[in-house]
Amino acid sequence: MSPTSPARRLRLGLPRRVFSQVLLMQVAIAAGVAVLATGLFLAPLSHQLDDQAMHRALAIAQTTAEQPQIAADLQHTAPRPDGPVQREAERIRLATGAEYVVIMNHKGTRWSHTDPAQIGRHVSTDPQQALAGEEVMEIDEGTLGRSARGKVPLRDAQGHIIGAVSVGIAYDSVRARLISAIPGLLAYAGGALAVGALAAWLISRRVQRQTRDLAFSDISALLSEREAMLHGIREGVVALDRAGRVRLLNDEAQRLLGIGEEAVGRSPDEALGEGRTADVLAGRVTGTDLLTVRGHRVLVANRMPTEDGGAVATLRDRTELEQLGRELDSTRGLIDALRAQDHEHANRMHTLLGLLELEMYDDAVEFVGEVVGDHRATAEQVTEKIEDPLLAALLVGKATVAAERGVALWVSDRTRLPDRLVDPRGLVTVVGNLVDNALDAVAGTPHARVEVELRAEGRTAVLTVRDTGPGIPPEQRELVFTEGWSTKKPPAHGKRGIGLSLVRRLAERHGGSATVGEAEGGGAQFTVVLPEALAEPEPAAALTLSATAAAEEEAR
Repeated sequence: MSPTSPARRLRLGLPRRVFSQVLLMQVAIAAGVAVLATGLFLAPLSHQLDDQAMHRALAIAQTTAEQPQIAADLQHTAPRPDGPVQREAERIRLATGAEYVVIMNHKGTRWSHTDPAQIGRHVSTDPQQALAGEEVMEIDEGTLGRSARGKVPLRDAQGHIIGAVSVGIAYDSVRARLISAIPGLLAYAGGALAVGALAAWLISRRVQRQTRDLAFSDISALLSEREAMLHGIREGVVALDRAGRVRLLNDEAQRLLGIGEEAVGRSPDEALGEGRTADVLAGRVTGTDLLTVRGHRVLVANRMPTEDGGAVATLRDRTELEQLGRELDSTRGLIDALRAQDHEHANRMHTLLGLLELEMYDDAVEFVGEVVGDHRATAEQVTEKIEDPLLAALLVGKATVAAERGVALWVSDRTRLPDRLVDPRGLVTVVGNLVDNALDAVAGTPHARVEVELRAEGRTAVLTVRDTGPGIPPEQRELVFTEGWSTKKPPAHGKRGIGLSLVRRLAERHGGSATVGEAEGGGAQFTVVLPEALAEPEPAAALTLSATAAAEEEAR
């Protein structure tokens, strides 16, 4: 016999599916509640029926004792089966449906009874309480069996106790009422159980749809895999509920956004502050691969709505890729410049060769001196004013690129920047972005010129970049610093609208500012102020700097 496959083995215990387990548990709960309610109802019902029977017996006894004729007949007649007391008692018994109506004298001798043979005999139960003037209700055994009894004293016209009246209700009738109530009660309980089972089935069907008919073990495995995936992937994941509040943040999202678990339960505006990043997460900015800047990071965000009205946003760190793309653009610009210089170099070599062949040696020497002197003059002009090697190298390279694009890149005479930068790479990013934008703005225009001014005011660095381009309209001067906003075509490596946003973020991170206005003679003028951008000068350097400044002042 082949072994039974695991899928076909008989499973003992609870079913695996969430739908089945929920249905089973809810039906069990409904059945338990129905049984408990039935039991709680039946338990006091028997006592209530007993109490009702005793009160009914007592009421009949009281009514009988109130008839003066019965008291008079008890005093003036003998206990006989055909006596007036027996006839009246039987009439009352038949009219009320009581099991018996016994009238006795003060000695406990019966004047009436359902069994005429018992008339004239002493009662089977103690009548002393009733003969003492008390009204009695009880369940007791007598000559007719178990009954619910009511006993009251019987008084004459003067109010003296001359006997007692005892009325009994057959206990079998009380039990019959209890038993007759059980089928109806069970019917109600069964109906309630059926309604509960139907409601449980409907709820379970909804649970089945929402859980995709998965087993609890499958859901547990999915949750474990979800946690491992969310905290293991190198993309930020932010989940929002239908009210737009953050309900989940993975580790990478916390790192990229610079927030912690305290952001859960808050809106993006509350957690991140107003800005493009919060607008993207909240869905106020739509699209795919949306660029945004958070701190010094360039992020690519995508937002996907969910079925419950919420959304899930993913974030990728594009800072390094953006930097590589900009370096690629710069490299391509340098390659184009080198290619143009190669042609220009070939022309100069041909010119030099022709001068040598014509034996015009003096002219050849002068020609070579002019060519070399131009490049040396540019490099010396930059390094004399900017002592930081990274910034100087950047501007020398940008000057070469600008020349090949037909743009004059000029370093202002007011430029003075010592080699004391705290974050030279950050300033390189700012200068590079502003110069690139200025070159793009003036390229192809007549008398194109870009002027760079860098000066130190104490420990504050002030950068100004002016161009002779078309300028920026006043209504767009704040938009140019918004992530993703640009009037240019995107480059080969990605999207535009990041450079100026990074410039402002870098400036604000150092407590400074980045603004744009109109340059003298037209064009745009960008001004960036970076407080605490320079370190304190060493004492010896400070003395030298003071002497140099004094000498320059005297020369003026």
